[in-house]
Amino acid sequence: MRRGAAVLAAAAVVAALLLAPSASGSRYLETGFFDDAQILYGNPDKLFPTLRTLNTQVIRVNLIWGGPNGVATRRPANASNPSDPAYDWATYDRTVFFAATYGIKVVYSIVNTPPWANAAAGVNVVPKSALDLKRFAQAAARRYDGTYRGADGRVIPAVRYWLAWNEPNNPIFLKPQFVRLNGEWVFQSPKDYAKICNAIVDGVRISQQRRAKVGCGVTGPRGNNQPGTARSSVAPLAFMRGMKLAGARGFDAYAHHPYYGAPAETPATPPPPGRHGNAPTAVTLGNFDLLVRELTRLYGNMRIWITEYGYQTNPPDPIFGVTWAKQAQYLRLAWDKSRLHRRVDMFLWFLIQDEVRLGGWQSGLLTSTGRKKPAYTTFLNLRD
Repeated sequence: MRRGAAVLAAAAVVAALLLAPSASGSRYLETGFFDDAQILYGNPDKLFPTLRTLNTQVIRVNLIWGGPNGVATRRPANASNPSDPAYDWATYDRTVFFAATYGIKVVYSIVNTPPWANAAAGVNVVPKSALDLKRFAQAAARRYDGTYRGADGRVIPAVRYWLAWNEPNNPIFLKPQFVRLNGEWVFQSPKDYAKICNAIVDGVRISQQRRAKVGCGVTGPRGNNQPGTARSSVAPLAFMRGMKLAGARGFDAYAHHPYYGAPAETPATPPPPGRHGNAPTAVTLGNFDLLVRELTRLYGNMRIWITEYGYQTNPPDPIFGVTWAKQAQYLRLAWDKSRLHRRVDMFLWFLIQDEVRLGGWQSGLLTSTGRKKPAYTTFLNLRD
C-alpha cells in the first residue's frame, strides 16, 4: 500500500465488545515488523537489540530478485544453484545471521523481475518464463534451508516463511492489471500472479519441502476494478477469485494488507460504500470477514497472514496522520481485532521508524530521530 486518497470524514467508533479477545480468537499470533530501510540497510547493531526489546517474533524482508539492490544482476548460468557467481546474497545473509542471533524469524518476500528475465519490461512485469522465477526461488530456499554453508564456512540460518511478490493487485507492483481481449477489458494481473505464486511455491518446495510455509496473495487493501484509467487496479476479492481461476495453488497462507481508508477510521470502521451505494471494493480490518469468507469458499480452511499494517502520525504528517495517542490506540485495536480470527497467524506493523523524508511513510513506533511514540510501549505490551 502507498498513501491513501483524499481524507474522508469518518467517526472514530470503537466497538469495545467486538474487539475484545475471546476464546474463539487466535491462540497464537506472531507479531513483528516490515521495514526494509531499517532491517536491510540500517545499523543492525542498533536495530536488533531494539527489536528484541519490543519482543519481535517475525520480520518481513523483500528478497529482491532483480533491479536495484537485486540478488541476480545478470542471468545466472545455473539458476537453481545459490552459489552461482551471478548471485549476491551478502545483504540478506547478514540479516538472517542477526535475526537468528536475536531469536527472530524471517519472512522473505520474493519480488521484482530482473531486466534479463522480461526483456527489460520493468521490475513490475511478470517474467517471460516462470521457470526462471522458480529456479531463483529454489536457489533462495536452498541457501536458507538451515544447512547451507556460505563462503566463510558458516552454516546460514534457516528461513521458513516465504511470500510471493507484494500487492500484485496494484499497478505499482504488477502490470498490466487489465488487457483488452476481443474488444473487452479482462483481468490480467490475477493470471500473471498465478504464475508468480506457483513458481515460488514450486521452487521453495523443491528445496525445503513442507518445512517451509509459503504465502500468496499479499494483496493491497483497495482496487477500483476500472480498466483504462490512469491507475487501474483490481479489488482484493476480485483478485483472489481471479488467481484461483488462473490456477494459483499449493500455498499455505493468504497474505493481505487490510489498511484503513482514511486516518479517522479505526480498525473497526468498515470502508465507505462505492458509487451509487455499491458495496465497497476495499478490504480493511473493518470488513475483514468478507475476505475470510471468500478465502474459505475458494481455498478452504487456509491460514491468513497480515504482512503489512500501520497508521501514520501527525506530527510529522499533517495530512495523512493521526495523533500519537490514536496511533497507539489503533495499534492495540488492530492487533486485538486480528487476534479474533482463529486463522490469522501473523501481524506485521509497517514501520519501526519514520522515514526521514516527509513525503515518505510516518507510521513508525519511533520518529526519524529515534524518539519513542506511545505506540512503542503499546507494541511492547501486545501479548499482555
